[in-house]
Amino acid sequence: MTDQAVAATGSRRFFGRQRELKALRADIERTGLDTLTGRKAPRSRVLLVAGKPGSGRTALAEELAAAVADRYPDGTFRVRLTEPGGEPVPTGRAAQELLAALGVAEPPGAAEDELAELVRGAFAGRRAVLILDDAVDAEQADPLIPDEPGTLVIGVAGGPLTGIPDVRPCTLGGLDPKSAIELLTSFTGSVRVTVDPQAAETLVEECGGLPAAVVLAGGWLSTHPKASVADLAKRLHGPGGDPLTRAFLLAHEALPATAARILRFLALAPLGRADAHTASALAGCSVSAAATTLADFEALGLVSAGEDGQYEVRAHLVPLLRAQLEERDRPAEVQLARARMLERTVRLLQSCRAVTEPEGSPARRKLAGLPRALRFPNAAAGAAWLDSRRPVLLASARLAVADGEFDTLARRLIASLVRALAAHRGAEAAAPELYGLHRLVLDVAERRGLHRERAAALLNLADLDARTGRTKEALLRYRSALDAGRAANDPYATVRAMESVGGSYQELGDWQRAGDWYGRALAQRLARDERADQARLYARLGAVQTYAGRYGEALRNWRAAAAGYRRLSDLPGYARALSEAARVQEYAGRPEESLRTCEEAVEWARRAQDVRLQAALRLRLADTLDRLGDPAAARLHRAGAERLLETEPSAYEIRTGSGKD
Repeated sequence: MTDQAVAATGSRRFFGRQRELKALRADIERTGLDTLTGRKAPRSRVLLVAGKPGSGRTALAEELAAAVADRYPDGTFRVRLTEPGGEPVPTGRAAQELLAALGVAEPPGAAEDELAELVRGAFAGRRAVLILDDAVDAEQADPLIPDEPGTLVIGVAGGPLTGIPDVRPCTLGGLDPKSAIELLTSFTGSVRVTVDPQAAETLVEECGGLPAAVVLAGGWLSTHPKASVADLAKRLHGPGGDPLTRAFLLAHEALPATAARILRFLALAPLGRADAHTASALAGCSVSAAATTLADFEALGLVSAGEDGQYEVRAHLVPLLRAQLEERDRPAEVQLARARMLERTVRLLQSCRAVTEPEGSPARRKLAGLPRALRFPNAAAGAAWLDSRRPVLLASARLAVADGEFDTLARRLIASLVRALAAHRGAEAAAPELYGLHRLVLDVAERRGLHRERAAALLNLADLDARTGRTKEALLRYRSALDAGRAANDPYATVRAMESVGGSYQELGDWQRAGDWYGRALAQRLARDERADQARLYARLGAVQTYAGRYGEALRNWRAAAAGYRRLSDLPGYARALSEAARVQEYAGRPEESLRTCEEAVEWARRAQDVRLQAALRLRLADTLDRLGDPAAARLHRAGAERLLETEPSAYEIRTGSGKD
């Protein structure tokens, strides 16, 4: 066997693999096919570490990255291309994770090839290391390889990535006995190994030299201090199954029944990651008991500890856990555990959002009634939790609809995640995640023929398109939402889509179509006696008719809007509608009427205590008075506007004055 090694669990040191490390480092400098002619390589150098799960392939890639870190000062970036259960990660999702790590803004709704191009562009000029972990094939990995010779790409896969040129795999087998025994000793201590070195060699041979199997064997010995190394070697000996499976089954059988059940249920955790809350919900035990059990699993080499209290099930164990789950646990129990986990996620998301609400609000009162373990002390803690759990939470949403259904729990989970993201990050910053969540709902709704959910998802996606300037795409989605709303006999979605179609045409400068669609929406609002919406639509009609130069119609609609706002006792709305009516009168060549209407608007803005609106209206009055030949009165109004603005507190003062935390 060759000189090999693996990184053990937690903070354990890396063992051996010096020959492979030396060969990989030499491969970095090797002249590639593109440079034989003297031309600079157009792409990043790609190295490949190949081996079956449990061979230590990822550990070797990470050790190599650490060893050459001084040559790549812009950092090391890593993305997994296979889910713990073996499902390939779509290239678009992998690109999204890399863009987030690189700090590059992601356009909401961007296509997969656009996202991959952004990743390649983000590495331009960087001297960095990119680890593409557990790649399925070349087609999946190739779009993410930067066109940057200064970046080093380390691929990790089960075999050759045929299709990526100039790549020679470094293929891993089992550990050599010396390195494997060193790894075993890091768990057991030296005494039990030195008293029977022959048994230690036999044990690592029974493990097939696989680092993952040796880790499990070492974990078993660490919890059985009276057992000898020879005892364990005899237990592992047998023809059934591969070494990793035999070592796993031994470790599983050695656990207390409750702990073994928790371990099996971890196979249900999104992305194979679980914190104490997740494990507690899956197993139906207390959070403190789950936290202790997870720490024990980490010591046994069954999970690896991450940041913020999260643990990750080792990917090579997930298929084995799923097999045990299917064999030992009833489907109803598994389904209940999954539901408990998703329900716990919903409650944490609701708590995360509620902590952003003002003290004394209904959401904060409801938050106070939750168990202490489900509460966040302040908004900053909620935001930190949301940010650190973002990939897991998005995976939870995918898991909730994985069976193609859209049950009540799935609806609540996605709705809670949307609200929490918008509350903490704002709709604009969270737009890429929101887009993906609404797209998830749309896919399920289209497969299941759920017209109401389809209409809602299309409206949400169109709103995101509209906010990011993709007006034509938004228009198409709004019209599709209108069809879905009609199919669902959903009056809210139907009239909302009508108004939004009008807004899209307004944004495109098509005043005629905008007015037509606003009129259709207004007719629906009038029939349903929805007065606030009626006033808003009269105002929108007045705006597009003003742009179109149809001042008579515009004035009638602005007056109707003003009357609607007054009936609703919406004084700022009433004042603004009057001010827009005054603008139309001025455009129509009726300055005296405009002056009287504007003066009335100023008075109502004063009654509404809207200082900024008063100031804006007085400036408009000043312009009108100038045109009417009364500069002295115009100066008085300008001075009055300046005094009003001087008394208005700055945005900073408003923020700091209202902060109570």
